[in-house]
Amino acid sequence: MTMNHTAHTDLVLTSIDDGVATITLNRGDKANALNRELISALGAAIDAIAARCAPSGDVRVVVIAGNGKAFCAGMDLRGVMDDPVAMGDMLRDLSRASRALRRLPVPTIARVQGAAVGGGCGLMVVTDFAVTHPESKVGYPEVDLGICPAVVAPWLIKKIGAGRARAMLLAGGTLTGQQGFDAGLATHLCPLAELDATVAQLAARLRTGGPNALAVTKRWLNELDGSNEDAVLDRAAELSAQIIAGAEAQERLRKAFAGR
Repeated sequence: MTMNHTAHTDLVLTSIDDGVATITLNRGDKANALNRELISALGAAIDAIAARCAPSGDVRVVVIAGNGKAFCAGMDLRGVMDDPVAMGDMLRDLSRASRALRRLPVPTIARVQGAAVGGGCGLMVVTDFAVTHPESKVGYPEVDLGICPAVVAPWLIKKIGAGRARAMLLAGGTLTGQQGFDAGLATHLCPLAELDATVAQLAARLRTGGPNALAVTKRWLNELDGSNEDAVLDRAAELSAQIIAGAEAQERLRKAFAGR
């Protein structure tokens, strides 16, 4: 039986179709860059979907997507450049939303087109599966901007291992979708024109798993890899907040914004 349900705010769209919930970032004119309002709306959408997840609810799979040409271009700091408190709050809220996404009791998929950089790539690697195309742009350019990628580091280490994560985060820059797939950032690679079909096929396959078995398996995997360790994740958010408020980051960010 197919059940259709759609809810939306200006910044996040949520739809549920036949057990597959899709949470869509809807700030396409800004490449879905994460400002305070979008992060808040994303967190609220994840919490709302969590209440409907199997094994007790009707949602069996969750897809994270972005409207427009980009999945998510990272943190939008332009509006809070002169407000270190607001910048810190954004990073803490993103950390909380990432944890909520990670801890959903159903399989999660990131549908990644265009750019998924910084915090956007963080959302990509928090999910259980990520589908992208060879020409996408992924990675973590934070150190290039004088920012510490502490918030995303725990999730990247869990995704690709400590050694490869270390090299990627210290080098900065970005990768193509093909390079990101080769490095382990994505689990599936397909032509851009086949992105929706590939995500739908994967979601349909994941729906066939036993809801209770999947929920227990996810909970156990999260325990094994440290996804439930709030103290580490809290510390990560504080480190990022501390560095982004410093003179080096502020100077580099201003130069970066001046060139846009």
